[in-house]
Amino acid sequence: MASYKRTFRRSTQKAVSAMMVTAMVLGGTSAAFAEETTTVNTSQNVAAVSLFSDVQSGFWAEKHIYKLASEGILLGDAGRFRPSDSVTQQEAITMAVRFMNLDSQLGSGSTAPADLKVGNYFKPYLELALSKKLIDKNEEVAVTKEGESWGEKKASREWIAKILVRSLGKDAEAKASAAMSTGFADQSSISANARGYVNVAVQLNLTKGVEGNRFDPLGKVTRAQLATFFSRGGEYVNPGYANVYEGIVTELTDSKLTLYTNGQLKSFALDNRSVYFTKDSETKASKSVLKLYTKVLAVDKVGSAAYVEVTDANQQLEAVEGTLLRVLPNNRLLLLVNNDSVTYTYDSNTSFLDQNGNAIKASDLTSESTVVVQRETFTAEKKPVIVQVKSALVDKTSNGTVSKVDLTAKTVTIKAANGAEETFKFDNNTILLYQNQRLNAMGEVNTGASVTYTVKDSVLTSLEVTQATERTVTGTLLDLVGDTLLSYTNASGRDEIKRLAKNVTVQINGIADASLDDLITDTKGGDKVEMTLNPDDEVTKIVVTGRQSEQLANASVINYDAKTKALTVMDSAEKPYVFVIDDKTKYTYNTTTPTLTGLEALLSKGRRVDLTVVGSRVVNVEVTYKYEGTYVSANTSTKKITMLLGNGKTVEIPYQGTTPSISIYGKASATLADIKAGDPVTAMLTANQDALQTLAVKTSIQFEVASMNTSNSRIRATANGVSSEFYVDQAVLLGENGGAIKVSDLKAGQTINVTFNGQTAVSLQVVKLTLGKVQSVDGSSLTVKSFAGNVETFSLSNGVKVQRGTEVSTNTTSLTTNDHVEVRKDTNGSVVIKVLTPQERKFSRYDGVAKEIIVLRSSTSDNNYRFAVTADTYIHQGDTTISVQSLQNNDKIVLYFNGDKLVEIEKQ
Repeated sequence: MASYKRTFRRSTQKAVSAMMVTAMVLGGTSAAFAEETTTVNTSQNVAAVSLFSDVQSGFWAEKHIYKLASEGILLGDAGRFRPSDSVTQQEAITMAVRFMNLDSQLGSGSTAPADLKVGNYFKPYLELALSKKLIDKNEEVAVTKEGESWGEKKASREWIAKILVRSLGKDAEAKASAAMSTGFADQSSISANARGYVNVAVQLNLTKGVEGNRFDPLGKVTRAQLATFFSRGGEYVNPGYANVYEGIVTELTDSKLTLYTNGQLKSFALDNRSVYFTKDSETKASKSVLKLYTKVLAVDKVGSAAYVEVTDANQQLEAVEGTLLRVLPNNRLLLLVNNDSVTYTYDSNTSFLDQNGNAIKASDLTSESTVVVQRETFTAEKKPVIVQVKSALVDKTSNGTVSKVDLTAKTVTIKAANGAEETFKFDNNTILLYQNQRLNAMGEVNTGASVTYTVKDSVLTSLEVTQATERTVTGTLLDLVGDTLLSYTNASGRDEIKRLAKNVTVQINGIADASLDDLITDTKGGDKVEMTLNPDDEVTKIVVTGRQSEQLANASVINYDAKTKALTVMDSAEKPYVFVIDDKTKYTYNTTTPTLTGLEALLSKGRRVDLTVVGSRVVNVEVTYKYEGTYVSANTSTKKITMLLGNGKTVEIPYQGTTPSISIYGKASATLADIKAGDPVTAMLTANQDALQTLAVKTSIQFEVASMNTSNSRIRATANGVSSEFYVDQAVLLGENGGAIKVSDLKAGQTINVTFNGQTAVSLQVVKLTLGKVQSVDGSSLTVKSFAGNVETFSLSNGVKVQRGTEVSTNTTSLTTNDHVEVRKDTNGSVVIKVLTPQERKFSRYDGVAKEIIVLRSSTSDNNYRFAVTADTYIHQGDTTISVQSLQNNDKIVLYFNGDKLVEIEKQ
């Protein structure tokens, strides 16, 4: 059992004069020594009495002032602290002696040297400081001018560093690091005999520096700063103050705190004089941070806990899971644990809880229940403190509110009126009802719905929604009546009618800003949808999950009747069909503003069209003004271009003039010589469909977005070091997962694949980038553990390119499991692996204003020590994500760069 109570006592018998009281009121920190924020935090709702009238609640040094004052190291001066006053050297050594708990060793001061002039009160402290080697007489005399009062001289930053490090017993370490660079820009201004002490103070995170990466060795130290230095220094020593206790919380009420410390129980009163802090925060906390069985440091002031600090928020408990065999007499439980029978003895302090954390009695436990016994770890008895039921058979009928539905685990969590939650399994036999109608699946029951339910053997047998919030249904669209009614076939095959809510939203993959007009309704092939229903059973959202339309490509018009809107066509196999064009039909021809009248004028006999149909309805008709396929050849004698279409057929297209017009993105004055057999092309036809107007070559290029102009859908991007601008107003825009996006959804720095039809962008998709560490690699695949913790495997069958700095290779032989990489796919499907550039550095501090981390400079000429941190920068230690604020001075870190962008910080 570890000992928590400090074991040494400090003398409290020496009288303290008013002058000494004033001198002792020290505490805090600011940019003058250890760079900290100096704003006042008033967000915490705490009611503690203010310790000093000039220290506001939320003051940046408040924690350290409270701690040292409650420990008896600091005393007040008529209720004031004067935090911004400069510290004198005699005050500083007095503070150091008290911090080291050496008051009992103070002498009369009769041997204090006359050439180090101090006030009479401070002579015993000077005498003891010299004997304890806190100061070196020869050093001090050498820098004291004739007639100057050594004690009243203002303490400098480098001098305080020496006193502080020596009071921590780190003098040997300071001398050993005297020759090391401090890393500060003004290192040459730091006295040679102080550099080692500055280095140790930096390593212990007691000092950092001032703006501009300077130490400012002759700068003055305030009273607030000095107390914080010593308060932080307490992490490295155990002075043994008699009123300081550290232990495990065993009892906690609104007015009482009990710690298990040194094998005994020590209780403290909690009142409005008590203040609360946590080890990792400078900000005052509320009493709620105290939890049972956590480690806490408490400072006793006449029976009250004047200062309380949570030093370890983890509960000092261990959990054992087993099956309850039975409850035995004399407060004993018999459990089956790992196939062994084990008896646990509990007492009146043991808490018993059901599955949902509600208090029960030991007699409420049922045999065959799975229970978890949590035992304390700080005594030899390891007494059970919490016994909680993990699972037990339940039979009940009740009501409540649905708080969670897990379709994967097939569980429903229901909250009762008293706030208690219970989770139950459901199966295919569970009866689901809403408004006297059977629901098709538990997925239609949404969070927040009021329900009544019946449970048998812990499984839901029935659940009825009595008041819904929202729910979702699936089915196939049959018809729309304006914007008011919708009919569909539900998942069970029954036809239903729902009323449409106002402002119903529609989502269709590939269509941005989709509306009701974009839906396909048909008795045979309507859209498959998922619909959200509000509590009034109105449809508020429609998501198309599948379409059953058919394509009829390169059909020829036989006849069109404008009165009946019947279109008769013949497909490429010369089979005739009759379809109907209605007011929902979309149409496309060689114009940006198509109309039905304009379409009808083109539907003459022999006109070639591409149709999308559902049953007998024409959903979309596109007058053929282009052919898409691959280039085969060109006959300059007959002036014909041969193309292979997507259906496997070839088509010959005549052209006029000496040579056809060729359009290739990024290439001016392109000719037939620039096209190879097999290149994807689009042949744009003349208005009469009888000749080639332009042969546009399809090209796909990978860019990095530089900027976007959303008003005219223009993008500026770079590829292979070349900057370009292009419009995407006619392009389909997709996110990395294939969902439709808008220009405004793009971000600078994203990688995109853009497909051009000649000079026109026809599609854009955001490229997925995976950043992570190589797990394994061979000639056929690459496995990477991403920043998100997912393990992803990439097939290398379509080729690979590895970029390491300026070197590029087409194999993975140079990759190792130590490499951190960015992985993406090129436009041709090959895998591009960019190895991130690592730098091993030591952390100095984080600049929250500039959002930059600052590392220790390797030399005075090292000017590359500030790096921008963004919300996307992955900061971690092992597999645990950490905040940049958790990094400590002198921490070893590895920075990983993608080009000049910092993407990862790994703490060693």
